[in-house]
Amino acid sequence: MPITDEIKKTLSDPTPLYAIAGAGDLAYEKLREVPGRVEALAADRKGAQEKATARFQEAQTKLVEAQAKVAETVTTLPTDLRVLQERAQGFALQQVGRAVELAVKAKETYDELAERGKVVVDRARPGVPGETAPPAEVPESLEAELVEAELIEDDADTGDAGTQGAPKKAARARKGPDRAE
Repeated sequence: MPITDEIKKTLSDPTPLYAIAGAGDLAYEKLREVPGRVEALAADRKGAQEKATARFQEAQTKLVEAQAKVAETVTTLPTDLRVLQERAQGFALQQVGRAVELAVKAKETYDELAERGKVVVDRARPGVPGETAPPAEVPESLEAELVEAELIEDDADTGDAGTQGAPKKAARARKGPDRAE
């Protein structure tokens, strides 16, 4: 029978027994190291506990100091808020004053520009009764360009390019009586 042979062979082979004995020996060896490790951990635990206690005491002193600072800040906060509020109101009033000042300057500038524009319009209307505005000053370079433009227009109208002197005198005669050459 094959099963009986297998059982005899398994029971006669000492290998599984050796494996169990080796596991027990390894467990025993590791258990012998446990007291040394426990002592090391206990010593480390005592050191760690001492460090933790020192840090805890340090944290408590810092907490007391922080509480004192917070209490001091809270007591001074209302006065600081009042001071800040007063400063903000003062600053706002300064800005309102500056805005009013700028508005006044803008109005003055606007009025000056309006007066100047009235003078220009009155000067441009030649037939206004009771007012004789002097003609506007024309720079020499612009005057030369105007005269040249009139000559070109006159030449185009008459078809005569040889009468350039006559329009020049006419253009200068149109300048007005107060400007003599």
